[in-house]
Amino acid sequence: MDLSAVFTALILGVVEGLTEFLPISSTGHLIVLGEALGFQGPPGKAFEIAIQLGAISAVIWIYRGLLWQVAAGMWAPGTRERYFATNIILAFLPAAVIGAVLHGPITRLLFSPLVVAIALIVGGIAIILIERRPRAATIASVPEIGPVTAVLIGFGQALAMIPGTSRSGATIITALLLGVERKTAAEFSFLLAIPTMLAATAFSLFKARADLDASGLGQIAVGFLAAFVVALLTVRAVLAVIGRIGFTPFGYYRIGLGCVILVWLGLR
Repeated sequence: MDLSAVFTALILGVVEGLTEFLPISSTGHLIVLGEALGFQGPPGKAFEIAIQLGAISAVIWIYRGLLWQVAAGMWAPGTRERYFATNIILAFLPAAVIGAVLHGPITRLLFSPLVVAIALIVGGIAIILIERRPRAATIASVPEIGPVTAVLIGFGQALAMIPGTSRSGATIITALLLGVERKTAAEFSFLLAIPTMLAATAFSLFKARADLDASGLGQIAVGFLAAFVVALLTVRAVLAVIGRIGFTPFGYYRIGLGCVILVWLGLR
């Protein structure tokens, strides 16, 4: 086993777990870091799929009680569980439909460090401006998010197909603009990630089905476990502190990272 390749897989798994549920773009980080490290993972996108599964498995584990409750109660008309499940589905649909149509062109045309840098900076400025505006949250919990708000958050999530935008960043920013309280916006983003990322992973598996094989199992296992553990810690930490610190620090981080990437590209 090539230890350097396994170590690189560990780094990328940690980065995926740390960035997937923060508004700083996991895809952007992985594109830039993978290129900087010259990472050559297992064929058929197996490594990318594995670390995404690791990250989303962490959220499923954290919310396992709620998910089981919703799965058991969503079939009865008029229940809170059905209302909750319906709104998650409504928020999921825009990105699912738009992603299915535009996934190929976006992947071919926009997956580059330059696009990542620009999206990071623009998104960072947006987060800072939104956090600075006077506002009073009108939606204080996830069950209060209704169908219209859910659909609009879903269209916000669709913007995350541009690398560097951040799926969680797009959903959280949209939720804040719609009057959702910070912690609630983060929690809804985490829950919305479950169907979104599972669907994206299934789509990637289907597209790459002819190329998947069992090579690089060591890298795949290391990346999956690293993403799972770090995402578990990250999501719990965000839920614990985001109400106090807000999202402004992530905005400054995005701007700083975007500028660093632009300098790096200029010096290559």
